[in-house]
Amino acid sequence: MPPKPDKVAEYIYALKASSRMADQVVTHRSFPKSKAQYGQPEAPWPEPIAHILKKADVKKLFKHQVQAIDLIRRGENIVAATPTASGKTFMYNLPVLEALAQDPGAHALYMFPLKALTQDQIKTFRKLAANMENGPTAEIYDGDTTSYRRRKIKEAPPNAIFTNPEMLHLGFLPYHHNWEGFFGKLKFIIVDEVHTYRGVMGSHMAWVFARLLRVCRYYGSDPQFVMCSATIANPRDLACRLTGRNFKLVEKSTAPRGARHVVFMNPQTGPAQTAIMLLKAALARGLRTIVYTQSRKMTELISMWASERAGEFKDKISAYRAGYLPEERREIETKLASGELLAVVSTSALELGIDIGALDLCILVGYPGTVMATWQRGGRVGRDLSESAMVLIAGEDALDQYFMRNPEDFFSRSVENAVINPLNPVISARHIECAAAELPLNLDDPILQSGELDKTIYRLEQEGKLLRDAQGSRLYASKKKPQRDVDLRGSGSQFTIMVADPEDPEGPGGQSVGQIDLFRAFRETHPGAIYLHLGRTYRVDALDLARRTVFARPAQVDYYTQARGDKDTEILEIFDEKTVWGTRVYCGRLKVTDQVTGFESKKVRTRKSLGITPLDLPSNTFETQGLWFEIPGHTQKAVEDKFMHFMGGIHAIEHAAIGIAPLIVMADRNDLGGISTPFHPQMGGPAVFIYDGVPGGVGLSLIAFKKALELFSKTMQAIKSCPCETGCPSCVHSPKCGSGNRPIDKEASLFILESIRGAKPEKRKRIVLNKPEEANKAAEQAPPPEKPAINIQSSENKGVDLGQAYAAAIDAYIQPEREHNPFKSQENYGVLDIETRRSAAEVGGWGAAYRMGVSCSVLYDSRDDKFHEYFQDDTDALAQHLTQLDLVVGFNIIRFDYQVLSAHTAFDFSAIPTLDMLQKIYGVLGYRISLDKLAQHTLGTQKTADGLQALKWWKQGKIDKILKYCRADVAITRDLFLYGREHGHLLFQNKAKKVVRVPVKW
Repeated sequence: MPPKPDKVAEYIYALKASSRMADQVVTHRSFPKSKAQYGQPEAPWPEPIAHILKKADVKKLFKHQVQAIDLIRRGENIVAATPTASGKTFMYNLPVLEALAQDPGAHALYMFPLKALTQDQIKTFRKLAANMENGPTAEIYDGDTTSYRRRKIKEAPPNAIFTNPEMLHLGFLPYHHNWEGFFGKLKFIIVDEVHTYRGVMGSHMAWVFARLLRVCRYYGSDPQFVMCSATIANPRDLACRLTGRNFKLVEKSTAPRGARHVVFMNPQTGPAQTAIMLLKAALARGLRTIVYTQSRKMTELISMWASERAGEFKDKISAYRAGYLPEERREIETKLASGELLAVVSTSALELGIDIGALDLCILVGYPGTVMATWQRGGRVGRDLSESAMVLIAGEDALDQYFMRNPEDFFSRSVENAVINPLNPVISARHIECAAAELPLNLDDPILQSGELDKTIYRLEQEGKLLRDAQGSRLYASKKKPQRDVDLRGSGSQFTIMVADPEDPEGPGGQSVGQIDLFRAFRETHPGAIYLHLGRTYRVDALDLARRTVFARPAQVDYYTQARGDKDTEILEIFDEKTVWGTRVYCGRLKVTDQVTGFESKKVRTRKSLGITPLDLPSNTFETQGLWFEIPGHTQKAVEDKFMHFMGGIHAIEHAAIGIAPLIVMADRNDLGGISTPFHPQMGGPAVFIYDGVPGGVGLSLIAFKKALELFSKTMQAIKSCPCETGCPSCVHSPKCGSGNRPIDKEASLFILESIRGAKPEKRKRIVLNKPEEANKAAEQAPPPEKPAINIQSSENKGVDLGQAYAAAIDAYIQPEREHNPFKSQENYGVLDIETRRSAAEVGGWGAAYRMGVSCSVLYDSRDDKFHEYFQDDTDALAQHLTQLDLVVGFNIIRFDYQVLSAHTAFDFSAIPTLDMLQKIYGVLGYRISLDKLAQHTLGTQKTADGLQALKWWKQGKIDKILKYCRADVAITRDLFLYGREHGHLLFQNKAKKVVRVPVKW
């Protein structure tokens, strides 16, 4: 039974009156209940929809629901950004059901970020549709759908398909030809919880939506978007950036809401222990409670500790987090909704609108990182209009303590912007490749209309991932299904966690308990790590990188582990710079190397260190975006003159800046990384770096760069206002510091910031950008000139064929490289081919090429423009001839020709500067192409014979025919070399029977 209305108020009153906890209450706010405001749609509902509303006992709709419904019925794209429990389900289901009733052949695509949400929402849809005569059909199509059901759904698509981003990306778009009927009549795309599509995932999703709309256009449909979001500062902007469409915004809720309380607590005994005490008191009063934590490990620990102390309620508490098996999550959700469980301890996995029944109390163990997430989590309680409460228990982090000292700032602060960066070069490259695999890309395709993508396309061509057709106006993907290599959530490779049988703990790992991504695997499941799962403790035996598997076994221990490591950064490119206070601040592209070097064991109860164990794991290197600022030389000298710890001071500034940055950009502190160094070789002095913690970056640090003055000011304020003397987690300590927060000097950090604020900027230093390794010494001695930007969108190209414009732009981009190409100036080159006396089968395979013997060798010499003929006994003379050339060109020359020749001379062919065309092409495409196929499509000619025919001629003594054939092969190889050197590509026919270019650099 639900609690009486006064139970929540009684709970809050008891907390504030408690002799043990009252002094920990920083602030208490009460929000009165609000009444509903109703409205009527512009047009009356047709009978089927009116019947649905009657069956649901809905006599009136809220004004904001009516506003959204009217816009949808007019054909507008809308985004509804109203609080939880405001009736968004009716907003989109009613007009969709109306449209599907009017056109039974139409389709709708519903997308949810979590499978559990999908399960919830299809139940609602089916319940509504069941009240219609011959109501629309609906099916779930996701990773849990059986292969039999998938086949049936594809054969006869229902009116509505419910899915998630990963399945759209992996199961629909690559196989769109199997969904022609569905995409051809797709009328609506419903996207729920769109605020989750920010950062890395949002940047990916912008491309997924672009690819989806591209497929829809191909099949002749133009679907309407309906998006729903939690309250964020920029819902319309986010929807527009995700889809490239215009949107109408519905954001003022007119739904009723029960009274609620918000309490901030600054605990004395640690946030976890305080949360357990609050939870025990809530259970004793019958309050159904959700406890949110900031990490998987803390979720497990609090659940385990709370169960140990809960007495009769021991079995009424459960943990919930990502990484659990689907059946485990579903069981917990069902028990919560039914009331079998009274409390759940969760990560952000339960932040979204999954139906887990009516809850009364939300306890936040630590500030969630954003105002938006705080209110979103708090909105999980009081959904039945009864009185509810949210208690925020501060952690030791800088942001938590900032709001404990400045609670008014939280309540007056608007929610944050959702940030995405679809032009992230790593993300855009992956999806351009996917799009080209789904449908060939024309250069005027809307998906490519950003000048910033031209360099990405060029790079993909050079890497052999995109292949241009012979005319240069269309792009194909070289891989058939590149979608499999793209992780939308940016977490990298997934590792399976296998644990030994509890009945046989010394036996081999045999049961999966979930998954973990690569980055977390290094830090949470390294050898020796303590891993927690549903209250059970395991010790990790091995991290198998090759098999992507973690092996662990049950272990009863009273300690936990924390990874330690080192980081290094390299400046690759500077985007912008400016003066802030008395120093220079920069933003640009960085290369970060993160190395886990060991782990520290700590007592669970006291957090006392038990020692550090070294580890030998590979490093994680990635490119990203970041900001950095130099520490002036006079400041460093002043710090050292006062005998303060300079490295400890800048290390403290780094931690404090990262801790306070989420106030400025919508990010968790875990989305950002940092490095402080007393000497950075490129800067020529000390510097502090803050960067996006994901490959490619998502633009968070670039926003922080624009607001650098605010970042500096708030960082100083956070350090100065903290009452500690030497530094603590509330100001300059970081919970994820790889060096264990050593060294840290709070006094030095304030001195440095004060010095910078009051100083005049020093003379600007020159930052040395490291040059990429060149292919040869000549390139090192004379680096190529700077390349111009590629831009085919300029006004000069209007009315010009885009294929020609793109080719011209690319030519201009790579021309300096061509002019600098060492092969370009080497007119003193030779082209070599040989024929053998015996076949591979006769000598025991290609590995025994040295036994094949030489029937003849033909060398074209560019100096005299002649073909020179050699036989087996002339191999030393041939070798001597090769030494006179600047370059020797061949086709499979290194692995074949040289191997055959090496049996007949002591000469070392590896000393010859050689261009193996087959090796170069294989390096780009990942597969071989025959010389004959290249010649047919590039030169319009073909080989005069083949190797087997040449062997027959040898046995017949027809050496003249062999020489003629070999000379023809050398001529073809030479002409292909010259064509590739001049045009930067050769032509071949791919598996799809399209003539395409393979880029070459020789």
